[in-house]
Amino acid sequence: MKCINMLIILLVTVSGANALELQEMQDMALGSRQVVRQFETRLEQSKKDLVVARAAYYPSVDLGYTMNHLDEASFVEDRENSVVFGSVSYNLFAGLRDKYTIDSAGLLSVVEDLRLESLRQDIQLAVALAYLDVYERLANKKVAESAFETLEKVYRDGESRYEVGLIGKNELLKFRVDYDNADITLKAADAGLKKSINNLSRQVGNTIDFFELGFQEFSQIPSLDGKEQYREKMLACRSEIKALEKLVEAAALQAEAARGDYYPRVDAVGSYQRYDNHLINGRGDIGDSGNTADLLSNTDFSAIGSDGEEIRAQVVFSLNLFRGHATEATVARAKLETRAASYELDELKRSLSTELDNLYIDLQVSLENVEVANRSIEQAQENLRITQLKYEEGLQRESDLLDAITSLSRAKYNYVAVIRALYLNDFKLTRMIDGF
Repeated sequence: MKCINMLIILLVTVSGANALELQEMQDMALGSRQVVRQFETRLEQSKKDLVVARAAYYPSVDLGYTMNHLDEASFVEDRENSVVFGSVSYNLFAGLRDKYTIDSAGLLSVVEDLRLESLRQDIQLAVALAYLDVYERLANKKVAESAFETLEKVYRDGESRYEVGLIGKNELLKFRVDYDNADITLKAADAGLKKSINNLSRQVGNTIDFFELGFQEFSQIPSLDGKEQYREKMLACRSEIKALEKLVEAAALQAEAARGDYYPRVDAVGSYQRYDNHLINGRGDIGDSGNTADLLSNTDFSAIGSDGEEIRAQVVFSLNLFRGHATEATVARAKLETRAASYELDELKRSLSTELDNLYIDLQVSLENVEVANRSIEQAQENLRITQLKYEEGLQRESDLLDAITSLSRAKYNYVAVIRALYLNDFKLTRMIDGF
């Protein structure tokens, strides 16, 4: 076991210069996780929605071709005829609906961009927490190894004492029980470390080898700024808050766009139409000198020239007077959407502020507990040293020695727990202000 531990330490030391850092793993996760591609696709969709909204500022061009075959000719239409139709229309006014729709679509695209940023922050937090979990499991394994080695030494020493009659069988069995328990604990710690590396690989999206990790990020105790500084950064930078603020603005613009139905619509339309008494337009005899008089006398195309063509310029004014209360309901619904988004924004700010306060308290406590945990380890080590000396002199019982070993292990486990809580709260506080 000692040889294995020395090998691990040697390999970690040699690979320290090329060790993976947290930022590198976070970048790997952002580049490989499919959920990022999913949100990037949604962002692209929102940009296409913006293109669709801007289409209202461009003219609409339509072409049509109609072929008619009747059972018999009528007074206004030949038995076989066709019409070629083309038009260009442009909206001059629609109650500013187009402007508000475009502005709203632009804000919704920004919202999707902010949601993507929120996802990126969440992924980076998940990688940081998985990395911390590996660090914690490694530290726990080291504590378990130390306890195992100490109890192994005590048990081997107990065997020698039992053989010369210095201790009884029951004392030796006490050592054996604690020794076996340490063995079980060490194996469980090793399994937990391996599982934590698998979880880190899942979060990163690539296979991570234990010997690639250097844990440099945990070599320095994090600092703590003022709580109000964190709150200001959170309210100004948190992507979820900014996204909801944009949603409130977009909903208000959608309400204004819906109000466009109360206003008249004005369109400029230019059209061209050609009628022919043949299914294939242009093959008939419309426009021939011998048939024009018959066309005009037998049909009602008084607006069409003698060659069957018509060019028309129009200004179309339209105003809806009643649509079954649909306009009122649409405007009201858009206003309610604005109100609901405002309520949601207020709730989010309150929830995040409360979470920030709690994280700040936890981080303060964790910083204070680091010194206490270090002191506990020093005291437990000294207690074990004194107890072991007294035990060797026959002044302490076996149970006292085992208690001293257990106390040292407990102090070390407490230190690991304090360090984990410290970095856990620091990472979460970083996420609160979108600081990754």
